[in-house]
Amino acid sequence: MIAHGKELKVFTGNSNRTLAENICKELGIKLGSNEIKTFADGEVSVSTFETVRGTDVFVVQSTCNPVNNNLMELLIMIDSLKRASAGRITAVIPYFGYARQDRKAKARDPISAKLVANMITVAGADRVLTMDLHANQIQGFFDIPVDNLLGISQFVRYYKRKFAGDSENTMVVAPDVGSVTRVRTFSQRMNMTMAIVDKRRQRANSSEVMNIIGDVQGKRVILLDDMVDTAGSLCGAAKALVEKGGAAEVYACASHGVLSGPALDRINDSVIKELVLLDTIPLPPAANPDRIKQLSVASLFAEAIERIYEEISVSTLF
Repeated sequence: MIAHGKELKVFTGNSNRTLAENICKELGIKLGSNEIKTFADGEVSVSTFETVRGTDVFVVQSTCNPVNNNLMELLIMIDSLKRASAGRITAVIPYFGYARQDRKAKARDPISAKLVANMITVAGADRVLTMDLHANQIQGFFDIPVDNLLGISQFVRYYKRKFAGDSENTMVVAPDVGSVTRVRTFSQRMNMTMAIVDKRRQRANSSEVMNIIGDVQGKRVILLDDMVDTAGSLCGAAKALVEKGGAAEVYACASHGVLSGPALDRINDSVIKELVLLDTIPLPPAANPDRIKQLSVASLFAEAIERIYEEISVSTLF
């Protein structure tokens, strides 16, 4: 599998160790030995227990909750590996936090996604490997190469098996206008028609009015989004599809299960029959396995890591 003599090593922080271990299994290597401690005052300390001089190092770390702790772990790991003379360092960030702060929505707003990109670069990363960035322009925030993998292939494989031969009665739905491009690609690969939930707020602090663009009457629908945070928008869209659109069944999928605050309760109380997430973020222990399912992206990341290591094209994975 390894095409040249330079050694490949994978290290991880505390955000998603299971995914890092599964990536290593796919690659046929052992996870790098390190230890990350937090001092009494909250400072992060990293110790690496094996040589990395001249090696091709991949650091797997999602910047999910606790976002700031996991981000600092990533930065300090990169710095420690750079100072240990690693040959090349790739930050593997399955879920890139702060991605929603990618523009100035109002006066004096920060563009935090750009700040985080600068921090990762200054820490010593030579390239970034991530998945389903909230906005594609974030790739341009980095001054180093960025490979943005797409999780759609995992969902296509899953739903083609689940609803094999019933594409006529199944539709793909964008939960908002911002998801249309992603959903269009998904619908084409699924060979299904699509619809859009158009959300409009009549006035401040009022409930959202949902309009369904497309005929979902009597259809099984699949809502697709890039992430589920508090699940308010997703569950609201699912409710509108049933009550206003007349959909028969609602399924949902998203790349990143942030699942903050009341998300789990909302999903359990919603009309969504099943929510499928990728394992870019670990599921909380309280997640109901009957309602929430996870698909692994370990093989996809392992293939991308192998291609980067062997200096061959990654574009086919997009």
